Amino acid sequence: MTTNNNQIKVLKNRAIIKFEGKNFLGEVGVDGRIFKALTYARISVGVISQQAIENGISVLVSDNDAENAVNCLINEFEEERKSGKVSMIYSISNVSVIGFVSKDFNKIMSELARNNIFPLILNQVAAENRVNIVVTSSQDEKAKNIIEAEIFAKPKTVHLAIIGHGNVGKTLIEQVLENAEEIRNRKKIDLKIVAVANSKKIALNKAGFNENWNDEILVAERPSKVEELISFSQQNQLENLIVVDNTASKEFVKNYPVLAENGFDLVSSNKIFNTLPISDYRNFRHILAKRNKKYLYETNVGAGLPLIDTIKLLHLSGENITRIKGVFSGSLSYIFNNFSVRDEKFSTILKEAMEKGFTEPDPREDLSGNDVARKLLILARELDLINEFKDIDVENLVPKQLRNISNSEFSSKLNELDEIFENIKNGQAENHVLRFVGDLHGDLQQEKGLLDVKLISVPANSALGQLKGSDSIFEIYTESYGENPIVIMGAGAGAKVTARGVFGDILRLSENK
Repeated sequence: MTTNNNQIKVLKNRAIIKFEGKNFLGEVGVDGRIFKALTYARISVGVISQQAIENGISVLVSDNDAENAVNCLINEFEEERKSGKVSMIYSISNVSVIGFVSKDFNKIMSELARNNIFPLILNQVAAENRVNIVVTSSQDEKAKNIIEAEIFAKPKTVHLAIIGHGNVGKTLIEQVLENAEEIRNRKKIDLKIVAVANSKKIALNKAGFNENWNDEILVAERPSKVEELISFSQQNQLENLIVVDNTASKEFVKNYPVLAENGFDLVSSNKIFNTLPISDYRNFRHILAKRNKKYLYETNVGAGLPLIDTIKLLHLSGENITRIKGVFSGSLSYIFNNFSVRDEKFSTILKEAMEKGFTEPDPREDLSGNDVARKLLILARELDLINEFKDIDVENLVPKQLRNISNSEFSSKLNELDEIFENIKNGQAENHVLRFVGDLHGDLQQEKGLLDVKLISVPANSALGQLKGSDSIFEIYTESYGENPIVIMGAGAGAKVTARGVFGDILRLSENK
């Protein structure tokens, strides 16, 4: 095979003949006998590779000659097979050879490995920077695309599967489509949405969806199963895969490990996985490390605010974080910021928040404190604490009689909340306002911290009391900064803000691929 700097050559329909034995392949004449036997059988030999410990040798032949090649080598080495010097002679069919020239061979191998491509044979001519690799035919086109992108600095195609197209998912799809061309020109990254799914069905499009993606969802017939997505990605040899979970599904997060095992990186605005039992949490991170995959979830806490990254950096740099406190929920921030200062019923304010898309589809997820509790637990685990969800002391704002009814029935009974919260509001000290806060405290150098989620009354002129709109605020106390916390504050809710944060995670992953 010959290549030059402008060519990547692919030879398909090849087979590897594996020749394995012990302590004799270094002997003079073995290679010659192999070539001689194959030559007499009129079989052309391609790439040859000998294992470093000299207990195996591989040669490449045409797929059509594989059976003949194995038989003639079995005959040639009959005595050695009987004596045990040769243990196995067999073929691996359906492989392809990719030949190319590259000065940065290690980078290419790294990119191939990141996409679960591990060459069966590697033959390198160091002086000419020439490389031949042998891969399975089911991966040859994907490997070629990755090598092309690296050698010729072509835009790197990143294939996105968007799970969930509600408020956040729909906004994210629109943001990706609107910005794809600029990102391709500016960052050399070609973002292509190839799958969109809801809880019932999944639409797949190898060429990538355009602004009419919703029409394709309407006519899609495939069931929404992760097996459909994995099979589609393998059959079409798609490289650089990212699954984006914009659901609140407790079921879909169970698929994260199998997706990582099958070559997908993950981005999620879904908070469920990071609050599963610590054993599941750690097992998944072990899989990510083993498969060289990434999982980003910056929007799990603080929507688009750079909170998790900040805490990770502080913790990894050795800074001793002693407390994290604040208003973690943009929806509850909006509700209590407005309820505290406006002369309106609680139900009126809650309906406003629901109509603006600030709350979860079932607002009890916010009012129960579970959403804030999950966020608090996620931050605790970023500090390597092993707290479980049951360790959190959560104040549930939903009256008992409204907890186990349907969402629609709950929505019809919102006025039952009015008297309860009016009494709480009127019971405050003068110039105080209500805030629903999460508080991670205690000795955070131990295995577990103390986690509280509750409604409190604070002075209106305090940092928490001055919060406006749907903003979130996070106070990060550390040993170095003493009593002056690092404060991160800003928009903490809304589909646009969350989708933009998810988009940021996608770009962060894409740039590092």
